[in-house]
Amino acid sequence: MKYQVGDEIIILLTNEEGKVVEILNEEMVMIEVKGVKFPAYLNQIDFPYFYRFSKKKIIEDKKPAKVYIENIPKEKPQPNQIKVADGVWLSFIPKFALDVFNDEVVESLKIYLINKTDESYQFTYTHTLKGAETFAFTNTINAHQDFYIHDIDFATINDSPAFYIDFNLCKPDKQKAEHFETSLKLKPKQFFNKIEEMKEKNEPTIAYKLFEEYPNRTFEEDTLSLHKLTSAGYKVYDVLKAKQNIQPARTVIDLHIDKITDDWKHLSNFEILSIQLKEFEKWYDIALANKQSSLTVIHGVGKGKLKSEIHEILKYKPEVKKFNDDYNAKFGYGATEIFFK
Repeated sequence: MKYQVGDEIIILLTNEEGKVVEILNEEMVMIEVKGVKFPAYLNQIDFPYFYRFSKKKIIEDKKPAKVYIENIPKEKPQPNQIKVADGVWLSFIPKFALDVFNDEVVESLKIYLINKTDESYQFTYTHTLKGAETFAFTNTINAHQDFYIHDIDFATINDSPAFYIDFNLCKPDKQKAEHFETSLKLKPKQFFNKIEEMKEKNEPTIAYKLFEEYPNRTFEEDTLSLHKLTSAGYKVYDVLKAKQNIQPARTVIDLHIDKITDDWKHLSNFEILSIQLKEFEKWYDIALANKQSSLTVIHGVGKGKLKSEIHEILKYKPEVKKFNDDYNAKFGYGATEIFFK
């Protein structure tokens, strides 16, 4: 449900402000406007923040005719009005309240995914605090539409919030990447400064661009080193069919044995390690073939045997610029990040 009891709202047709007093069902809420309570469809109301920031004083010659709530037609959700391609954004709308000193403070943040492109996307959204996942879900956003995700407490900005969104096209295109991973990590001091800047400029929201255009497929047939896959024991296809047979590149791979195979419980430690290293070599070669700038390998903490084996291999890889297993907000100390030359 987009709204909660107590949320301030505005009636779209009349710009009258009120609040939500009861959730009736998935499509309707009970609202109170100037002391009068009545039901309203969700698409007849909205949060008032955009209106408050953007409204201007208008001198009118004639008093507008009264509009009664029972005459408001049911409307379908509308896409954003200006259809100019400007990328995909993650937007934060502050919800203000008055503190004990009657000063205006931010209480919470409403998070929207803003699609200003001509493409529709399926996406998986993950929110973390201090590296721990707190909320995740998958959905679809249409071209030139805004998608409300959820609210977060403003106080959690101090807990290093991070947002990971993995996109893929609703209509697959062979010339485009199979999926595209984006992430945003908020730094408290910088975000607090943006709040003040937003208030000074009388802007309604703080928005971060996730990407301008959905990327093209980076795979190149003429630069693929198939002999490395062959020597590693993988089937090699005719070069003209390489695109359709080789798995798409990944920027993050998980080498936990249960992520590689379901039939592993009878295996010895040596057999498990061998399978994990073979899987690592496969994705390492695919990353090189796709000219990736980096590759993150999740190996877990454990006794460190897999990590030490991977680090030993990387020391003798001429394509590796550097690698490290520093603390990562999402994976802790259980991953190694590899950077290629």
